[in-house]
Amino acid sequence: MSRTITARAGRRAAGGDANRWAVLVVLCVSLLLVALDATILHVAVPSLTENLRPGSTELLWIVDAYPLVCASLLILFGTLGDRIGRRRVLLLGYGLFGVASALAALATEPWVLIAARALLGVGGAMIMPATLSIIRTVFPDRRERATAIGIWTAVAAIGAAAGPVLGGFLVEHYWWGSVFLINIPLMALILPLARRLLPESRGSAEGPWDVLGALMAAAGVLGCVLGVKRAGAGEPLFSPLTAGPLLAGLLLLVLFVRRQRRRPHPLIDMRLFARPAFTTSVGCIVLAMLALVGLELIAVQYLQLVLGLSPLETGLRLLPLTFAAMAAGATGSYTLRRLGPRRMVGWGFLLTAGAVLLLTLMGQHDRPLLLTAGFVLLGFGLQTTLFSAYESMLSEAPPRSAGGAAAIGETSYQLGAGMGIALLGSVMNAAYAPGLTGVPGVPAEASDAAANSLGEAYQVADRLGGAAGDALHAAARHAFVDGLHLTLLVSAGLLLAGAVMAVRLPRVMECPVDVEAAVEEAAAEAAAQAEAARAACAGPAGERDGCAGPALVPGQPVASPGDTGTAAEPRPLPGSGPAETMSGAAGRAR
Repeated sequence: MSRTITARAGRRAAGGDANRWAVLVVLCVSLLLVALDATILHVAVPSLTENLRPGSTELLWIVDAYPLVCASLLILFGTLGDRIGRRRVLLLGYGLFGVASALAALATEPWVLIAARALLGVGGAMIMPATLSIIRTVFPDRRERATAIGIWTAVAAIGAAAGPVLGGFLVEHYWWGSVFLINIPLMALILPLARRLLPESRGSAEGPWDVLGALMAAAGVLGCVLGVKRAGAGEPLFSPLTAGPLLAGLLLLVLFVRRQRRRPHPLIDMRLFARPAFTTSVGCIVLAMLALVGLELIAVQYLQLVLGLSPLETGLRLLPLTFAAMAAGATGSYTLRRLGPRRMVGWGFLLTAGAVLLLTLMGQHDRPLLLTAGFVLLGFGLQTTLFSAYESMLSEAPPRSAGGAAAIGETSYQLGAGMGIALLGSVMNAAYAPGLTGVPGVPAEASDAAANSLGEAYQVADRLGGAAGDALHAAARHAFVDGLHLTLLVSAGLLLAGAVMAVRLPRVMECPVDVEAAVEEAAAEAAAQAEAARAACAGPAGERDGCAGPALVPGQPVASPGDTGTAAEPRPLPGSGPAETMSGAAGRAR
C-alpha cells in the first residue's frame, strides 16, 4: 500500500508514467555530455601539446581546471537549485556549457583553453547536481529510483569511457579543438527538449539562501584541491604556494561546517553526515573516483606512448571497460536488492582491486587479452561500487534536500577525480623522474626536460638523435612502465581500503514509506478532485443535479452530508500509525 502511494506521487510529480521516463532520458543525455567532456580531452593531450606548446604546469591546469572548478561550485549550484528551481539552473547550465565549448574549440593560447575549461566547469556544476536531484524528486519509490540511478550511472560510465573513443576519432580526422566543438549541436538539441519535458522542482524555501556559506564552501573546496594539485605536480608540500591554499581551504571548510550547524536554515543539513550510510557512501565515491580517473589518464598515455597505438585505437581498447560498466549499471538494481548495499559495494571494491593487480602484468609490449580482461573487471567492479554508493547516499536524503545531497555526491565524485589525477600523478612522477637521471650521453638539461612527461621525453630524444636519443627513448619507456606498476599498487591499496569502509553500510536495501511524497500526492489529489467538482457544478449538468453549498477549497476539510457544522477529522496517513494524521504530517513537511 505504501509503495503504491509513493509510486503515485512519483508519477504525478513527473506528469505521468511516460513522462517520468522521458525525463530520465533527457537527464541522462545531459549527464552524457558532462561525462564526455571530462575524459574526451585525454587522447587529445599529445596533439594539443604539439599545437599549443603548454608548459607542464599549464598542461596540468588544462586537464584539471574542469573537474576542480566543477567540484568547487557543486554545493553552490546544488543548493541554489533547491531554492530557485532545479530545472532553471539546469537550463542555464546548458547555455553556459555551449558557450564555453565554442571558446575552448577556438583557443589559440594555453591560458585561453584553461579559462574555457574553467567555464565548462561552471556549466557542469550547474548541470550535474540538478540531474540527480530531479531523479530523486521524480522517482520517490526506492525500487524505481534504484533502476533510474542504475541507468544514470551506466550513462556516466558510457560518457567517461566513450570520451577517448570519440576523441580519438575526432583528433585523427580533424583537430584537437573538435573534441569541444561537438558539444554545441548536442546542446542546441537538448535545450528545447529539456524546456518542454523537465518538471520544475524546488526544495525547502524557508529562510534566506546563505550566499556567504555557498562562497565559503566553493573557496574551501577549491583551495584544498589546488593545494593537492600543486603537491601532485612536484611542488614541495610545505611551500607557501602549496601549503597556503591547502590550509586556507581546510579552514574555510571547517568554518562552513560550523556556520551550517548554527544556522536555522542551513544550505546543507549537516545531520546527514551523522548517518553512517550517507557518510560511508560519500567516502566510497571519493575512493572509487580517486582510483579510476588517475588510472585512466595514465592508461591512455601507456597505450599511446608506450604501445604506440593511435588515438582511435586507444579509444577502442577502452571499449571493454565501457561495456562492462553498462552491464553493471543495467543489472545494478537487481543486484542491490539481492546483495544489499554492504556486500555490493564491498565486492565491487574487491573486484576492482583484483583488476588493478592483474594490470600490473603489463609491460613494454602489447598484451591485448590481458588488457581486455583487466578493463572488463575494472569497469564492472567500479560501476557496481559507484551505483550502490550513489543509491545509498541519495536514499538517505529527504526530497527537500535533494539538491544539497546531490551536490555532496557530485562534489565527492569530482573531488575524487581531481585528487586522483594529482595523487596518482605524483606517484607516477616520483617513480618516473629518477629513471631519467644519468642516461649515457644525455645532458643534464635534457634529462630535466624529459622528466616532465613521457611525451616530452620523446621530443627531447628526437632532438638529440643518435645513440643518446635512443638511450633516452628506451630509458623513458622503462621508467614509465615502472611508474605505472607502482601507481597500480597504490590504487589497489586505496580500493582495498574502500572495501573495508563498506562494512558500515546497511546489510539490506530498505524501502520505507516516503512520507513527504505521500503528503504531496494526497494534497495534489484533493486539489484535483476539488477542481473537478467545481467544474462539474459550474456547468449545465451541475445545475440540473442541483449543486449547492460552498465552493471546495483545496486543503480545507470537506464536510459530509451528515455533518452538522463540524469539520471532518483528518484521516491517518497509511502506514504512519494512529497518531500520524495527514494534517500533522503536512505540518512537519512544511
